[in-house]
Amino acid sequence: MISRRAFMRAAGITAAAAAVTTAAPAASAASFWPFTMDLQILATSDTHGKFDPWDYAANKEDTSGSVAQQAAAIKQLRTPDTLVIDAGDTIQGNSSQLFLEDDIHPMVAAMNAIGYDIWVPGNHEYNYGMDVIQKVMAQQKAQVLTGNVYAPDGTPLANSYTILKKRDVRIGLIGMVTPNITRWDAVNLTGWTVTNPVDECRKVIDQIKDQVDVLIGVMHMDTENEYGVYGSGVTDLANACPEFDVIIAAHGHKEIPGEEINGVLVIENKNAGATMSDIHLQLHRKLDGGWKVASRSSESIQIKDYQADPELVALLAPYDERAKADAVIPIGELVGGNMAPDNEIENIPSPMVQDTALLDFINEVQLYYTGAQVSATAMTSMTGQMREGTIRKCDLTSIYTYENTLYKLQMNGAQLRDYMEWSAAFYKTWQPGDLTIAFDPDTRYYLYDAFAGVNYEIDISQEPGNRIRSLTWPDGTPVADTDSFAIAVNNYRATTQLLIAADIFAPGEAMPQLLEMDVRGDLGGIRELLGEYIQTVKGGVIQPHVDNNWKLVGNNWDPAKHQQAVEMLRAGTLTLPGNEDARTLPSTVITEASLG
Repeated sequence: MISRRAFMRAAGITAAAAAVTTAAPAASAASFWPFTMDLQILATSDTHGKFDPWDYAANKEDTSGSVAQQAAAIKQLRTPDTLVIDAGDTIQGNSSQLFLEDDIHPMVAAMNAIGYDIWVPGNHEYNYGMDVIQKVMAQQKAQVLTGNVYAPDGTPLANSYTILKKRDVRIGLIGMVTPNITRWDAVNLTGWTVTNPVDECRKVIDQIKDQVDVLIGVMHMDTENEYGVYGSGVTDLANACPEFDVIIAAHGHKEIPGEEINGVLVIENKNAGATMSDIHLQLHRKLDGGWKVASRSSESIQIKDYQADPELVALLAPYDERAKADAVIPIGELVGGNMAPDNEIENIPSPMVQDTALLDFINEVQLYYTGAQVSATAMTSMTGQMREGTIRKCDLTSIYTYENTLYKLQMNGAQLRDYMEWSAAFYKTWQPGDLTIAFDPDTRYYLYDAFAGVNYEIDISQEPGNRIRSLTWPDGTPVADTDSFAIAVNNYRATTQLLIAADIFAPGEAMPQLLEMDVRGDLGGIRELLGEYIQTVKGGVIQPHVDNNWKLVGNNWDPAKHQQAVEMLRAGTLTLPGNEDARTLPSTVITEASLG
């Protein structure tokens, strides 16, 4: 689909000329002038606390995207016939939890200053409880839509739809969130009801379809279903509700400039403000005075190409100062080296292919506070690292990005093996001649766990489901299926994979049992426990320690040829491309044939 901007360039039409054509005086509903209209929608989502071009977790400038840069793009592109819409995951991430108690959150302050028309809260808005999400909703000047979340008394969290006007064009907007919030924030949603977005949209469309000229869906859902839940992806929605002219998808953190699904134009944006969708609906007036959509176009705007809007930066300066000051508060010292070795291959993080002190440290802390026999943790950032020297608060965020809490479960040996096999499916099966390790392109890096409290090998020459070898307790005793023990995991892993019949356990199978949730919640989540452990248990000084309790086996490549491949990758004479989803690791391999 050719973008409108590309078409204008090819036709020699300037943006100024286009603005003139769309800024004509409004006509009455009875008038037949003008006959055409260019309705523009500027859409964002998944900004995750990135209000300024600064990564507070890493404590460094990051101009790959931010709301302040998006504001500059919106100023440049906006016309009188523009709607500005955001599809959620706004207040979580990039240290924005610092501002949850403020009268107005910086992300909301920024959106209000920009002048957003619509906001649909995302799944991460539910992380902090229903009081917080309702407080943030009340701060918004934009209309808030969420039509599939109901309070215990049956009242909806927000309206399911609204009808706005540009000139006399009637624009219906419907907003929903993925129903899988009940997996991730079940405790926060106790007593609340979350319904299926497809069913809710169908009801709304049947109610308002004769009252609108244009119909737009604003959905905090990816294109495809998650966990096999019908209606949790907008593909199901477009197939069930082809009346939509446009669906603004979100949640998947991937760039979709524009694709048609069952005749519906679907777009999606990258996370952290990296892209913004510029959508244009060319409308023609009908003989009865209404409007119809004659054509549609869309493109992704790369926000790195824009400087931050100085007015918005000035407005957000007090928040920026607080976040930067908080990030560098010293909490301890790391002596004896870094927590993880440098990556052998640039885009394959070392903790994904070998035991490291980085994940061992997180498991050590989880074992300490739960008293469990086994612990499991994942990398929460593909660039996670703690370097020798002073440990600042921001350094903890770099190794544990998410605001997870700590759970304690009861599990047996058979369940542990099933869990470990599920995790080990992260790797693609090694084939003779492969010189690098490849990864399942559909498995995101944070779905792979490293385990502590047991010894084991992962044989990647075997097919998924048959990879865990030599599973023993630290004293060498094999882990029996009937062994019963406690395991420490984060709340996401517990509620998404381990306590429900979904990815790991089938319906009817015995599953682990919850012993304790939010362990030491008085201290905070896992990230806060890491800091408390350094300061209180270790007296402010820690050293990297690797117990080498696990390793990959089965990748029986020629060591000399593997090293040759590594050197060629470092020199740039070979490349190992990434995947479309930046949260996955390379699914292709360097082979002996690649060496030439």
